[in-house]
Amino acid sequence: MSAQTVPAPETMSHRQILEALSGLLLALFVAMLSATIVSNALPQIIGSLNGSQTQYTWVVTATLLTSTATTPIWGKLSDLISKKTLIQISIVIFVLGSIVSGFAQDTPQLIAARAFMGIGVGGLQALVQVAIAAMIPPRERGRYNGYLGGVMALATVAGPLIGGVIVDTDWLGWRWCFFAGIPFALVSLVLLQITLRLPVARRDDVRIDYLGAFLIAAGVSVILIWISFVDGSFAWVSWQTGVMVGGGLLLLALAVLVESRAKEPIVPLDIVRQRTPALSILASLAVGMAMFGGAVFLGQYFQIGRGYSPTEAGLLTIPMMAGVLISSIVAGRMITKSGRVKPYIITGTVVLVLGFLALSTIDHQTSLYLVGGAMLLVGAGVGLSMQNLILAVQNDVPLKDIGAASATVTFFRSLGGTIGVSVLGAVLARRVGDSITRDLTAAGIPAGGDSGTSALNLAALPAPVQEIVRAAYGDATGHIFLISAAIGVIGILAAILLKPTMLRSSLDLGEKLEVAEGSQVTEGGPVAKAAR
Repeated sequence: MSAQTVPAPETMSHRQILEALSGLLLALFVAMLSATIVSNALPQIIGSLNGSQTQYTWVVTATLLTSTATTPIWGKLSDLISKKTLIQISIVIFVLGSIVSGFAQDTPQLIAARAFMGIGVGGLQALVQVAIAAMIPPRERGRYNGYLGGVMALATVAGPLIGGVIVDTDWLGWRWCFFAGIPFALVSLVLLQITLRLPVARRDDVRIDYLGAFLIAAGVSVILIWISFVDGSFAWVSWQTGVMVGGGLLLLALAVLVESRAKEPIVPLDIVRQRTPALSILASLAVGMAMFGGAVFLGQYFQIGRGYSPTEAGLLTIPMMAGVLISSIVAGRMITKSGRVKPYIITGTVVLVLGFLALSTIDHQTSLYLVGGAMLLVGAGVGLSMQNLILAVQNDVPLKDIGAASATVTFFRSLGGTIGVSVLGAVLARRVGDSITRDLTAAGIPAGGDSGTSALNLAALPAPVQEIVRAAYGDATGHIFLISAAIGVIGILAAILLKPTMLRSSLDLGEKLEVAEGSQVTEGGPVAKAAR
């Protein structure tokens, strides 16, 4: 057996935890901001670059895809080498990707730059969770998850507003949407260097399963590319469909085979097979598909379907962010008090589905009060379920596997989001295209025969065509939220089947066992510290 040195975990004071969290939460804020700051700017970005609806979707999907594919690698690395160094490397990659994105001259360049940026985003999303799990016991983690929810809500509220103001300001322009996060990233880099102190597990036989990671990424990518182009570039039943679907499934099957034999698998199958991680992964997959897949098109709905400016669209999404902020903070404190997490996950998935059902009724004339109320429900559902699904898994695994376990749940949530954005984006593109063609023909306007101007570049279209495009986007958006609600039902079922457990008050499972053998442990009460 190889040599391994793992310093005994030490209990940190509340002040020490907050100091360490400062850099971590700012890094998380940067990762969230990178997605939300372009959400309301994308219609103008893609319009100015004369991109299509499919390219609009892939600007988002590219980041999600690479962050998803690299998340398990970051997680496994964090179990083997310095978590702090890995977080800082992720920030550097994010900064470089942001710079290249800001200078992109066309949509393919932008998609490629966003894909590179996603590698850093994947590291930040996984490693912040891992670092927090290495510092704080699960029972106390519920309290600090409230801070995470607050940062997520702040980034999601501030991002669209900042992005809207940037694109509405003539002397800035949309390129500053990508440059704006760089100062925050650099500050977080310095804070992490000063405040974050974590023990490092030193291994002399480190092996990363790069083959498994490649097969997972390749398999998922092929399936997503097929989803984006099927029924548009080729038919559902065609040789292209056979090759892409068959090839994608074959790659994923090979990935499972490789993972089952790898010494250090990217996705540990022994963890995935356990009841709590398996159900949490299934719920995260569904929540990710519903949340990312639905919410990413809200900015487009407000701007293209309703005619609001990017800044106004950002303000209109505040109810959803308020739901995330309030529910995550309240639930986090209640979870720490009770030690139970399952009831909050069930409630969150139910509320999420109710919110999407309400959003499924919208069209280009729906009352904004109804839209706002539905978004509040969606935000509350996300705040109650998303972080707590990771917490449920972290509670079930030893500290040495916390990185791989946390990253696995994050991986499947991001995978769900990537699939959701691709599927719903493809559905939206088809419905919008059919609706525009039908209405243009009914109005006696030639369809698809002019200059090649993007339908998202409304300012360059004649007034009658603008109205047809607005109605098409506004009316088609409700349909994708109905699909999101249907997907969310899977999350409800998985949450109901979760095993009800008490969150442990020790940092590691080993500590828990030592305490249980040597002292009386009362359910819901404080647990004596493990002897050090």
